[in-house]
Amino acid sequence: MSSQVRIDHAPWFTEARLGMFVHWGLYALPARHEWVMSYERTSVEDYNAYFERFDPDLYDPREWARQAKAAGMEYMVLTTKHHEGFCLWDSALTNFKATNTAADRDLLVPYVEALREAGLKVGFYHSLIDWHHPDFTIDDIHPLRDAPHVEALNAERDMNVYREYLHGQVRELLTNYGKIDYLFFDFSYRVGSIADRYPGKGRDDWDSGKLLDMIHDLQPGIIVNDRLDMPGDFVTPEQYQPSGAMMNGGKEVPWEACQTLNGSWGYDRDNLDYKSVDVLVRMLIDGVAKGGNLLLNVGPTARGEIGPRAAAALAGMGEWMRTHARSIRGAGSANLVPPPDCRYTQRGNRLYLHLFAWPFPVVYLPGLADKVSYAQLLNDASEVVMEKRDPSLQAQNTMPGGQPEGTLTLKLPVQRPNVAVPVIELFLNTESELA
Repeated sequence: MSSQVRIDHAPWFTEARLGMFVHWGLYALPARHEWVMSYERTSVEDYNAYFERFDPDLYDPREWARQAKAAGMEYMVLTTKHHEGFCLWDSALTNFKATNTAADRDLLVPYVEALREAGLKVGFYHSLIDWHHPDFTIDDIHPLRDAPHVEALNAERDMNVYREYLHGQVRELLTNYGKIDYLFFDFSYRVGSIADRYPGKGRDDWDSGKLLDMIHDLQPGIIVNDRLDMPGDFVTPEQYQPSGAMMNGGKEVPWEACQTLNGSWGYDRDNLDYKSVDVLVRMLIDGVAKGGNLLLNVGPTARGEIGPRAAAALAGMGEWMRTHARSIRGAGSANLVPPPDCRYTQRGNRLYLHLFAWPFPVVYLPGLADKVSYAQLLNDASEVVMEKRDPSLQAQNTMPGGQPEGTLTLKLPVQRPNVAVPVIELFLNTESELA
């Protein structure tokens, strides 16, 4: 990580807080994980069966955009090419592309148009890895890693040729589709467990510095993630929630947790381990409370639809966001320690208390007495009664005792609101109260 980020030129990113990730490619046909080509050691020749049968007749990016908007999302990121090497656009540099399938068209054109019509920021994902390209050298995650005579096979491959191909395709993506807001590269592995037998790949293999210079020349307003093996505009924890704000050199850095609905990025037909709506909402809240975003993934089917389970999850998030979005959108962390099983977010002079567990009959907020002018449940704007109890008051039978000086007491209804996570909106006397 590095504190040398460029995020200040794109404030929309830290105001949006929630985006949709879309993993879609040939791997939707086998429907058993986006890494199926690597996991099953499938040759390019055998994998070609999916290329010959790719026919997304139900592909409708306007419907994707509608579901994203309804879920409270403000940007979308689509896999232009995943590790399998298949391109969703009409690249001049390969024949392994959507225009040479039954789709018979550039699939990025309607995607970009749909997002712009919906007012969503346009994001591209692009794999640095390419298991289809004949010059991409075999390594520990390549489908041919267990083939005999890997060294001899690699002697016929030239990463210089592949690197020119990589740069050329990124140039196409950032030249042919107008303004692009966001670019997610995936991924570098110069060291670590997947660089044991054969050399991994990193900044030298991608020529990351030159690649970034080209990107900034072509799209000065774009933001780029941190997976080029050098600093990016934001960092990308994957499949976990950070324990707090992400730091480097004593400074907070922008971050975005990329998460799946069920542990798989691409369409995985038999994986039914879907997270519940309340878990998804808590992940979103937890991230915003720590200063981060959530990029939540869907994997459409091979016909191009977001499946019913994923659609239901998005709809559930949307129902919560419909009444609670102002605790998320444009909000961030607060300079306070929340009560147990709670998270704070703050937007201007409004502080939001997210109750992961519903206490009875009160919740105590240390340090907030005399700093809050009004409190209400956010879902219905019903008042929450506030009290400031004398610290010297002794508990007696049905009478609770006093609380430490400066504690604000909120009296809650017995019935928990019927929402995924209840939120109390606290109106501060001034925006600077918590500084």
